Amino acid sequence: MSIQINHLTHIYNPDTAFQKVALDDVTLEITRGEFLGLIGHTGSGKSTLIQHLNGTISPTKGEILLDGENIHQNKLKTKEVRRKIGLAFQYPEYQLFEITVYQDVAFGPTNLGLSKEEIHENVVSALEMVGIGTELYEKSPFALSGGQKRRVAIAGVLAMNPEILILDEPTAGLDPKGRDEILAAIKNLHKERGLTVILVSHSMEDVAKLVDRIVVMHSGQIAMSGTPKEVFSHVEELEQMGLAAPQVSYVCKELRRKGYAIPEDVYTVSELKEMLLQMLQEKGVSQ
Repeated sequence: MSIQINHLTHIYNPDTAFQKVALDDVTLEITRGEFLGLIGHTGSGKSTLIQHLNGTISPTKGEILLDGENIHQNKLKTKEVRRKIGLAFQYPEYQLFEITVYQDVAFGPTNLGLSKEEIHENVVSALEMVGIGTELYEKSPFALSGGQKRRVAIAGVLAMNPEILILDEPTAGLDPKGRDEILAAIKNLHKERGLTVILVSHSMEDVAKLVDRIVVMHSGQIAMSGTPKEVFSHVEELEQMGLAAPQVSYVCKELRRKGYAIPEDVYTVSELKEMLLQMLQEKGVSQ
C-alpha cells in the first residue's frame, strides 16, 4: 500500500489574524514496505503532515492518495482508511483507559465488529509483536512501566491490522531501557511483518539506526530527502534548520581533526565501533 501526497497545503485559522501556513505545497510518495523517518524542528509541519495521512484532518489544498484513491473523496471510507493507516500519537499511553491490558488492546478490534475469535487473535498477535507476555494480559495498564505502557498503546493500534504504521515520537520521555524496548519492537515489526513505518522523531540517533529514507521538514515544506548517509552529510544545512546530525558524527569529526582516517559518512555507534576495531587490528592491537 503506497501513499501519494500531491501539493498538500494546510492553513490553520485562514483569513484571520491568527492564520498560519503549516504545510506549503508538499508533494511526497511513500512506498509499500518503506521505513521512513520524518524529522524537523518544532513547528516544521511534521505533526500536521502525519495527521493528514489517516484523515484526522483535511487539507486546505491538495490531495492524499492511498493506492491511487483520494482518502477524502468518500467520507464513508474514512473508517477504513484509519484502520489501514494506524497512527500512534506522542505519549499514546495517555489514551489507555481499560481495566486490563487485554481489554485495552481489544477496544479497537471490538469497534470494528470482529468476532470474539478474531478479536482474540488480533490482540494476542499485537501484544506478541511488541513483546508483552501473557502474564501481563490481566494486569492494569496503569501498573506497568513507562516502556510497557508505550508498547501496549502501540499494540492497540496494531490490533486493528494496519498496513501502514505512523509513530509520533515513540521514545519520548522514556528511560534508556524503555527506549531500547520500543526501538527493538519497531524494528522487528518492520522486518517481520513488512509494515510500512513512518517514524517521527527528534532523536537523530534513533532515525539513523532504523530508517531507509529521511524526509526533513522545515517551515511547512520538504527541505531535504534521502538516505541517512545522504541527509546527515549536510550537517551545516541541518544546523541552520535547528537540527543536528547524530552525536557520533561530531565524535567522528573530532577524531578526524586529530588525524584519524574516519570516513565522512559514519553516523552510527556500531559503524564507528567497527571502524575503530579495524584500525586497532591493522596496528596489531589485540581486542
